[in-house]
Amino acid sequence: MALKFKNLGPRTQVALCQLPLSLIVTVLGVMTPFGWPSLLSSPLYLAGLALHAALFLACFLTPWERLRQSAYLIIPVLDLLAVGLLRNGAAPLLPGLAILVVFPVIWLAASGMLVRTSVVLSAVGPLLIMVPSTAPKLPNLTAADVTVLVLFPLVMLAVSLAIRFASVNMRVQHRELQAMGQELRELLAASREREKLLVTILDATDVGIIAVDSIGNQLLANNMMRRWQQTATPAGVVPADHSQQRVFAQDKVTPLPPDKRPLRRAIEGESFADYLVWIGDAPQQRAVSTAARPLMDDAGRLTGAVVVYNDVTGLVEAMAANEELVANVSHEFRSPLNSILGNIDLVLEDSDGMPALTVRRLGVVQRNSERLLALVSDLTLEASAALNVHPKRTDISGLVETSIGSAQAQAERADVALVADVPSPLWAYADPLRIGQALDNLVSNAIKYSPDGGTVTISAAGTEDWVKLVIQDTGMGMAPEDAAKVFSRFFRAESARDAAIPGAGLGLAITKTILERHGGKISCDSKPGMGSTFTLTLPAEGYSPSF
Repeated sequence: MALKFKNLGPRTQVALCQLPLSLIVTVLGVMTPFGWPSLLSSPLYLAGLALHAALFLACFLTPWERLRQSAYLIIPVLDLLAVGLLRNGAAPLLPGLAILVVFPVIWLAASGMLVRTSVVLSAVGPLLIMVPSTAPKLPNLTAADVTVLVLFPLVMLAVSLAIRFASVNMRVQHRELQAMGQELRELLAASREREKLLVTILDATDVGIIAVDSIGNQLLANNMMRRWQQTATPAGVVPADHSQQRVFAQDKVTPLPPDKRPLRRAIEGESFADYLVWIGDAPQQRAVSTAARPLMDDAGRLTGAVVVYNDVTGLVEAMAANEELVANVSHEFRSPLNSILGNIDLVLEDSDGMPALTVRRLGVVQRNSERLLALVSDLTLEASAALNVHPKRTDISGLVETSIGSAQAQAERADVALVADVPSPLWAYADPLRIGQALDNLVSNAIKYSPDGGTVTISAAGTEDWVKLVIQDTGMGMAPEDAAKVFSRFFRAESARDAAIPGAGLGLAITKTILERHGGKISCDSKPGMGSTFTLTLPAEGYSPSF
C-alpha cells in the first residue's frame, strides 16, 4: 500500500491526505440546512466551509511538483484555521467540531518535516481555536473551562508527539528494511552469478553429474548427464524417469536390480566410488564408472545425493583386450611347457646311467620350467575375467591353520617361525578356496621376503560386521611409496629386485582382486628393515557381489 501511495503524483498524494477531513466537512455542510439552519447566518461558519472547499481544490490545482517538498504543509496549517472558523462559528451548537483539528495535527506530525514548527502548531493551533469561545468568560472562568482550555491542546500535543515517535520509528524500520532489501538483492544477484558459474563449470566437464533429493527427484543435471540419460532411456520414456533406464551389470546383459543401481544406492545414503555399470542398449551401450556422495543438512539428516558418471568404455575395452591377449599367450605357453616338463620327468626317471653334470643341468631346466609354468598360471589367473567367488559361511581359523601347514616346509628352509593368534571358530562370509589362495600367497611372500630368518605372525579378530586378518613379518620391508604400489600388476619393490628374490609381481594383484570380489579390502603398511604388515578385511555376514 505504501509503495502504491509513493508511486502516485504529488497532487494526488496531497489530495488523499486532505480527503478524510474534506469528506467530514462536506457531510457537515450538507446536513447544516436540515440540522442547524441557524448556522447558515454565521459568517465564521460559512467562511470555514468555504476555506475547506478552497483547500481541497488547491490540492489538485497547485503544482506541488514545482515547489519545495515541504510546501504542501501549508494545507494542514490552513486546515487549523478552517477548523477554528468552523468551531467558533458553530458554537455553542457544535462545540465538538474542535476535534477535527486532529486531522491536520496528524498530517503535520506524520510528514516528518518542519519538526519543531509542527510540534508547536500541534499545541498552539488547538489552543488558539479554544481561546475565542473562552475569552468572554474570563472574569467567571470555571475549573471545567480551564481544564478544557488547557487539556485539549495538551492532548493534541501528545497525539502529535506519539505520531512523531511512531513515524520516526517507522522510518528507521523502513530504512533498515530498504537496507536489508538491497542486501538481499545483492545476495540474489551474487547467487545468480554463482549459479551461472556453477552451471557453466558443470556443463564444461566431461563427466555426468546429477543431484537428487532424498526421494530421488532430480534437482540438477549437467549436459553430459542429460546425454547419459538419453542413452540409458528407451524411446518414448521421459529421460528423467530413472526407474525405466537400462542399467546392466558388468556382463553387459544382466539388468541391475533397482537396489543395486547407482542412484538408488546414493538415495539410500551410500557413499561409493568406481562402481562400474553398463548403460543403454547395443550398439550405443557404454561402460560408466559411478561415484556418489550423500548430502546432509546441519542436523545430519540425509537430504539427497550427488552422483557422478564417468565414461570408461575405452579403458574397459582396452583392459579386456589386454586380458584376452595375456590369456591367449599364456595358453599357448602352457602346452609346450607341459611337454618340456613331461619329457624332463621321463628322462630323469632313467638317469641312473647318466653323468652327474647332465642330471644337474636337467634339474636346472626342470626347476626353471616349473617356475615358468607357475608364472604362466599367475598370468592366466590375473587375466581371467571369470575370477568368481562363491562365498558361504566359512571358519577363517581353519583356513589359517591349513595355510600355515602348507607353508611350514618353506618356513623351515628359510629359518622363519610361523605364529598364529586366531580365535576358533572365526566365521566370515567368504569363498574358502579363494581366501585360502590369498592366505597362501601372503604367507609365502612373508617367508620369502624374510631371507635372514624372523617371525611371521597371523592374527585375526571379528565384529558383527567384519573379520580382520593381519599377516605381519619381520623381514626386509619396503619404502612407503613402494607399499602404496604393491598391489599393482607386475610391480616389484626395489628392495626385492636388489635382493634378487624371484617373482612376477602378480600375486598381490590377484589377492587384491579376490578381496574386492568378496566386498572386502586389503592394505599394506611397511618400512625398510622393519618388515611388512598386510591387513585383510572380510564381511562377517552375507554379501552379494554386484559383478
